[in-house]
Amino acid sequence: MGFPCHWPGQVPMLLWLLLTLGTFPKAFLLLKPPWSTAFKGEKVTLTCEADHSPAQGYTSWYHNWAFWVTGSKTIQTQKSGHYACKTQRSSISDPVHVEFLSEWLILQASHPVFEGDDVDLRCRGKNEEDINEKIYYRNQKEIGRHLSKFTLRSVSRDKSEYHCTASGESFWGPWEETSKPLNIQVQELFPHPVLRVSTPQPIEGSPVNLKCETWLPPLRSYIELQFCFFREDKVLGSGWSSSPELQIPTMWSEDSGSYSCQANAVTPNISKKSLRSWIRVKRIPVSDVNLEIQPPGGQLIEGEDLALICSVAKGTGTVTFSWHREGTERSLGRKTQRALSAELRIAAVRQQDAGRYYCAADNMHGPILSRRIRVNPRIPASRPVLTLRTPRTRAMVGDMVELCCEAQRGSPPILYRFYHEDVTLGSSSAPSGGGASFNLSLTTEHSGNYSCEADNGLGAQRSEAVPLSVSVPVSRPVLTLNPARAQAVVGDLLELRCEAQSGSPPILYWFYHEDVTLGNSSAPSGGGASFNLSLTTEHSGNYSCGADNGLGVQRSYTVTLNFTEFSTNKVTHITVGVIGCLLSLLVLAASASLVSHFRTQRKSGGLATTGTPSYSPKEHWKPSWSGPPRTDPRRPTPGEPPALMELQPVYSNVSPGDDNLVYSQICSSQHSKENPVSPGDDNLVYSQICSSQHSKENPAHAPRTRWKDEEPAIIYSEVKKVHPDDPEGQAHEDAAGNYENVSWAPPALDC
Repeated sequence: MGFPCHWPGQVPMLLWLLLTLGTFPKAFLLLKPPWSTAFKGEKVTLTCEADHSPAQGYTSWYHNWAFWVTGSKTIQTQKSGHYACKTQRSSISDPVHVEFLSEWLILQASHPVFEGDDVDLRCRGKNEEDINEKIYYRNQKEIGRHLSKFTLRSVSRDKSEYHCTASGESFWGPWEETSKPLNIQVQELFPHPVLRVSTPQPIEGSPVNLKCETWLPPLRSYIELQFCFFREDKVLGSGWSSSPELQIPTMWSEDSGSYSCQANAVTPNISKKSLRSWIRVKRIPVSDVNLEIQPPGGQLIEGEDLALICSVAKGTGTVTFSWHREGTERSLGRKTQRALSAELRIAAVRQQDAGRYYCAADNMHGPILSRRIRVNPRIPASRPVLTLRTPRTRAMVGDMVELCCEAQRGSPPILYRFYHEDVTLGSSSAPSGGGASFNLSLTTEHSGNYSCEADNGLGAQRSEAVPLSVSVPVSRPVLTLNPARAQAVVGDLLELRCEAQSGSPPILYWFYHEDVTLGNSSAPSGGGASFNLSLTTEHSGNYSCGADNGLGVQRSYTVTLNFTEFSTNKVTHITVGVIGCLLSLLVLAASASLVSHFRTQRKSGGLATTGTPSYSPKEHWKPSWSGPPRTDPRRPTPGEPPALMELQPVYSNVSPGDDNLVYSQICSSQHSKENPVSPGDDNLVYSQICSSQHSKENPAHAPRTRWKDEEPAIIYSEVKKVHPDDPEGQAHEDAAGNYENVSWAPPALDC
């Protein structure tokens, strides 16, 4: 409960007392007995105490906020009211309300009471022996039932209201009395502290002392207090301390602001904070700002670190350094520190970091700028890119190829070198940067990998290898025929071989007969290619081939092919040997006898059972159709009868284009001991010709099986030897005899 700011009739004097004497500790009142409430008629002694020493001089007493009397420090009273006192070494005490009541039941509280103290409440009646029960209340709520007293723990300066009731039994029955409400007078354990500043406006760099002033009443001097100092609610120093003072060795301009302190009683836990005090620190402005660059002169290679050192010659307090590059709005960096210099490091400088740099320093008096320094980092050449430019998609021998090498980044001048399989071709310079070119006339040796190198004195860079394949157009191919002979025979398998001596693969070969395409064949790895052809009568003529590898087609010279052809009426170009006249006569005689014999058999419907069996419709006739026999005509087959071995076919031919199929089988009789021949004959040759007439049921191109309804017409022709003096190709037609409608099939010669 604080002392009022004015008392009736004493306002000027009391205001003066509060303002001038408020710096002294408060006086305090002691009551004896120690109860603030008493029955009317009782006396209370008031004692005024000040600080830790007895009061000296006179004591001023105040009653109900008015000056009452000046006298000793102890007085006695029976009057209700508010009492206060003051000594010459103290400020006015907190008022104490002393009340004398005429009620039968009163509630008393112990005095003095300080914040955090325990308080005893005593419910007292005029006749204690009549009371059976006492009940204590706080703010109309029961807090305890006791006969003597009730203790409140750690009270605070609140506005709680207390009362008590007493009850008992009398002749007239139970009774109950209620006391008058009581407000407990709790005094401050210690007043709010006051912060004392040694220098409210110190010069930056000078020290300042702070002191947190408060005091404990003499009755509570044993309580320990802790102190803490704050700037803008931030703790200063090491925090809480038992010392009420704090020394700041150096004050900076950023230390300007509001300061306060706080006192805290350890037991009980009571804390109070002072009002704020303002401290404004004066500082010296910065001057002579300078920027230094490392490496000196700003000459550095891209990728290196750049150090910018900003310093001031004069200035106090905290300095804010900032670094800038012309053309940019935002600063490169900013540092605030209590120093006269600061450094900013830019890691791995790049080309875009080039420009003019400067710094600024400010200690709250406005920024001061330094001079400007140009920084121009040199950029090593980047890895170049090699481009090959050819006049066509596929480079050919004789083409002019342009090798273009360019590094996308790099400080000029740049020297470019060109390589083929790591062999230097030449070099070219780019004084202003960019790329360079090198021209090369291609030969067959220029196929391979190409690369280039860029060097501007800060390290050479090599490009990736670029492959180049120099294509060679195909040369005129050469066509060869296999087998290589002047005249081929129908049914031969002819191989056409086409090959270009030079040309880049793959090569596609085309084969032509009289400019009509026969087919094609590819040579993926170069070289030649072949095409096989089974000859027919239409295949005589001129043959050629073409070679193409995508760089132009080359055509070979034509090769003419002629081959032998057989007709249905006569056999030509068959030369076996010279046949004697004797052999012709023997053949004619034998033929006449056989013809007569077979005609007789035909009329009678067949051969005798002992004769040669006739053909069965189910039997197949298997002539040699499309080429020479698979077995050597001069080599007998094992297990074959000797008579059959002596007559073997040496040649057969077919004329598929005629209306009548003619099979010509020439049989040669080999000489042996078991089969002698007439003197003078070398080889006896028979030509057996089988002719089949076409019909609807048996067309000319039907499969070669035996005729079902017709008997074959067998013609025997004796072929003489060809004399060396005869003209080429001349046949002895008059020496051949024709026999028709003879149905005879020799066992060894199946037509």
